[in-house]
Amino acid sequence: MKKVITYGTFDLLHYGHILLLQRAKELGDHLTVALSTDDFNAIKQKEAYFSYEKRKMMLEAIKYVDEVIPEHHWEQKTLDIANLNIDVFVMGDDWEGEFDELKACCEVVYLQRTPDISTTSIKTNLQQK
Repeated sequence: MKKVITYGTFDLLHYGHILLLQRAKELGDHLTVALSTDDFNAIKQKEAYFSYEKRKMMLEAIKYVDEVIPEHHWEQKTLDIANLNIDVFVMGDDWEGEFDELKACCEVVYLQRTPDISTTSIKTNLQQK
């Protein structure tokens, strides 16, 4: 079985997220999503609209997602790859090159983001109304 993992906050879930998860799942048989906890988001100075538990519930309802685990800190990725026997690490191409050191552990794939949507653009548009 080929295992894939991706990481993120997945706040204000939108079709760009769904397309990323669909393409990530196509790279293997099992997709794990490491979801940033509320405490980790605070460290990153990111404020999510929905709590960790609600974001987790939404991700678990998506047919492409097989498992959701908490992401507590930046250094967790190498441990997750080893402990979960991950074959492919996936991130959006806005992170291109940021995780190349993980190539020593598994395949690293940067998927193109959906060009016309982002959580940041949604939040900005809502603030302007």
